[in-house]
Amino acid sequence: MVFSDLFFLFVFIPSFALCYFVASLLDRRRSAHELDRKCLWRNLVSVLFSLIFYGWGEPVYVFLMVICVTINYISGLAIDRYDGAMRKRALVGGLICNVLILGIFKYAGFVASSLNAIGVPIPVPQIALPIGISFYTFQSISYLVDVYRRESPAQRRFGDLLLYVSMFPQLVAGPIVRYQTVMDEIDDRRTTSKDIIEGGIRIIIGLSKKVLLANNLNLVVEKCFGSNVAEASVAATWFGVFAYSMQVYFDFSGYSDMAIGIGRIFGFHFDENFRHPFMCRSISEFWQRWHISLGSFFRDYLLYLPIFGKRRAVLSLFLVWFTTGLWHGASWNYVIWGLYFGV
Repeated sequence: MVFSDLFFLFVFIPSFALCYFVASLLDRRRSAHELDRKCLWRNLVSVLFSLIFYGWGEPVYVFLMVICVTINYISGLAIDRYDGAMRKRALVGGLICNVLILGIFKYAGFVASSLNAIGVPIPVPQIALPIGISFYTFQSISYLVDVYRRESPAQRRFGDLLLYVSMFPQLVAGPIVRYQTVMDEIDDRRTTSKDIIEGGIRIIIGLSKKVLLANNLNLVVEKCFGSNVAEASVAATWFGVFAYSMQVYFDFSGYSDMAIGIGRIFGFHFDENFRHPFMCRSISEFWQRWHISLGSFFRDYLLYLPIFGKRRAVLSLFLVWFTTGLWHGASWNYVIWGLYFGV
């Protein structure tokens, strides 16, 4: 299920809004001594609809997400409880599990193909890629690291952590939401008329980007880079490059706009993910404006790790761009693309 589907717009969202409104009334009617969980019913409704949203096309992968959340829930509690070596072991154990899950489903085929290319004959696994696994894996990693750094408290309610990871507005196409950004709103949030108006406008803008611009630009790209790409003229090729750039931008930023708008209506304030990237004056500024949540994730959780030492900081920078390229696609052309920007 995607945001531009008619079923999502005219069935899923209205159903969620109705159930969420009823849950809000139930939360308000709870007695004073129960108000330590001010969003109990709203969180339950949000988790239920998020799991339905995610499992609509691939029900089996809902269990994978729940397993991932369970691992991070236990790891977070262990990090919060212990000190010293045990604390580090809990962090490392949780990070290894997250990286393994992402690596197996997204990069196992790429690694096997690369080994075959250099003469190591091993079977190439055919594993379907679960939708949104990169986004919720990165969010889980940020949660564990923030708890380890004592920047956020460990979440002691499994359902609330499941809500953070599975929240349907940002689950499929981002932005990558930090736990500390929404942890207070998970426990207590309010929606004002301003939130509804501005969130609705943002949804309309994002939907327009996706349906009116990105989808129609895709038709142009198919004409330029279709089956007869070898016969395309130089002018047509450059026009196709421009159209494809705009298609990717309007598609991706449109989804981010809709995610931010939907979250805003239901009380969550996500950070911006795009800030007019094609108005930049340098490639460095471009990456400060394009997919901001991904760039800030790698900066805060990978760039400053003392893997190569302070004297070899440039190697850490190349590691960031290596992983940035690899995140966009499991193939060497994406790795080279990422390293190009690193240069």
